[in-house]
Amino acid sequence: MQDEYNVKKQKLIFALACIVKKHRTVQNKSISKVSAEILMTKSMWQTLEAGKKDPQFSTLYRVCEALNISLADLNKELKEILGEDFSLSGIL
Repeated sequence: MQDEYNVKKQKLIFALACIVKKHRTVQNKSISKVSAEILMTKSMWQTLEAGKKDPQFSTLYRVCEALNISLADLNKELKEILGEDFSLSGIL
């Protein structure tokens, strides 16, 4: 059960990382610029984009603000990557 949890969690973190990086690059924002906008360290942002960090909800909210996307849009993109049947039950 723990292995399944860890696999799902890693998939979620990686999907978040891909979405965040995609939006940042499409908007032509540097990591320095976007992280400074939300008072996050550059290294913390890099860790998020590398899929090495499991961000807190408040961090995700700030990231969405910096990238001008809604949490609803983020959720929609997660579903597109992970599939409609992906469940967050037991992960968050």
